[in-house]
Amino acid sequence: MSQPFSLAACAEMLWRDKPMAWRASRLNEMGFGVGLWNWPDHDLDALEKTGARFTIMNGYLEGRLADEEGAEILLASARKTAKVGKRLGVERLNLHGTGLGEGGIPVRPSETVTGEMWLKARETLDRICDLGEEEGVVFTLENLNLLDHPGCPFGRTADVLALVSAVDRPQLRINLDLYHTQIGEGDLLRWCRACLPFVGEIQVADNPGRCEPGTGEINYRRIALLLAEMGYRGPVGLEAFASGDAEDALEAFRTAFTL
Repeated sequence: MSQPFSLAACAEMLWRDKPMAWRASRLNEMGFGVGLWNWPDHDLDALEKTGARFTIMNGYLEGRLADEEGAEILLASARKTAKVGKRLGVERLNLHGTGLGEGGIPVRPSETVTGEMWLKARETLDRICDLGEEEGVVFTLENLNLLDHPGCPFGRTADVLALVSAVDRPQLRINLDLYHTQIGEGDLLRWCRACLPFVGEIQVADNPGRCEPGTGEINYRRIALLLAEMGYRGPVGLEAFASGDAEDALEAFRTAFTL
């Protein structure tokens, strides 16, 4: 048996009765990298002391891709966040098509995305890459499903692939979230193949329920085999709730991606 991938888990969604530094330490002890969401929610000094490997964190706190005002807000927020990310050694800083509020609902929903918005989003992401190059950090753009995140522009897997491939710079990769792809589009194996040249991270959770592999309808064992066959050796992150005990959930995740 071998482990071809670098495994991590979102600390926000596990052991939710424990302090974040405790969660990061435990994930590190178990051999997992640590994913975070918004940095102001946490004690950065305590997180630094854990010695954990922080794999991904939201790369902004506010802003939007597709309008001038939102782009300026996004870039300022991303610049501040990049400095925090560098302090923690975060490997990837994650973006969405627009800022998300309570429950993941877009702060400014867009039911219709115009050609002008597409062009502005591409321009904004190119500027994000300039920032990434200047700061020495990598950003990712994540797909989201529109049932859970209605009105999120550029949320579909196809949209994210179109934007990242159009920008085509190493400072911007895809955070391919297969839980969202399953709900929004399905056809996971083909989307893995299509996105592979631009993938910075793959995130997983089973559906329905958004829990660990083996609790729903997705054949993550088959996906792991395909990724290995395609030569993917990058990070796979569990962004999921535990259906029961958190450590059991993590071991189920590890088993699904150990070949």
